[in-house]
Amino acid sequence: MSDRKQARMEVREQIREFLTTRRARVSPEQAGLPVLGGSRRVKGLRREEVATLAGISVEYYIRLERGDATGVSESVLDGIHHALQLTDVERAHLRDLLDAGRARPAAGLTSRPQLRAPVQRILDSMTTTAALVFTGRLDIIGANALGRALYGPMSSAPVRTVNTARFAFLDPAARTFWRDWDRIADDSAELLRTEAGRTPYDTKLIALIGELSTRSQEFRVRWARHNVRSYATGVKRIHHPVVGDLDLAYESTKLADPGQMLIMYTPEPDSPSEDALRMLASWAASKPDADKPHVADDIHPSRTDTS
Repeated sequence: MSDRKQARMEVREQIREFLTTRRARVSPEQAGLPVLGGSRRVKGLRREEVATLAGISVEYYIRLERGDATGVSESVLDGIHHALQLTDVERAHLRDLLDAGRARPAAGLTSRPQLRAPVQRILDSMTTTAALVFTGRLDIIGANALGRALYGPMSSAPVRTVNTARFAFLDPAARTFWRDWDRIADDSAELLRTEAGRTPYDTKLIALIGELSTRSQEFRVRWARHNVRSYATGVKRIHHPVVGDLDLAYESTKLADPGQMLIMYTPEPDSPSEDALRMLASWAASKPDADKPHVADDIHPSRTDTS
């Protein structure tokens, strides 16, 4: 079987599994359907119930759930969105999968993200905020000095691009660094699942997912859920080996370069976390260059991604 045919089959399987898992989580009661006597062999909604709620034929929905992505209009997608009670992120993910199912896979497709010099200058201008640039694969490709110091414990191999999902699932130190490791693990798998819908033929993403699936049971369990999420806002709870506990609110914004996201971390004013972040900045500034954390140092606008 050719690589292109295999890639398209895998996308069809993703469509099938995503719709199946979404259907299983919605009960007839949640969908406002009458519940008749007797036991149900199907967890969640039946296919014919989804079709009725979506306003499409049962045959059409069955074909769609089998991964046939042809001829899916926005009105059909809206119907499925309603029937399966999808979030906006889930609807966008389904649209990405359907678009990928129709597209002709490019041979050996992969992206080589590079950080543009103006973006690095913007990062460097932030002196009291930790700021980093991530790709959809969760590679860190840029950071300011405070961002490098904050995520320095992730960098066990200075010549390799740091990947936060690889750190979370494969490095035992992650369970100490992230004080709420379970949530970070959930988020990481869900962000990678979202990216897999957006760029399903990215060979580096495929390799990363394969590595995590092979080496981490925790990742496999989360990957099988088919949950998705997008970057947003929240609080990261970190235990840093140099300054201790930090609670950092974060904000995210998309950059002009496809798939790149700027994440900025800041503490509450007059809080212990603000004091700790200032201590971290002073510590990083006092270290010789050779001893400073190697986070994203291997990425330069004129270099090629070697991860």
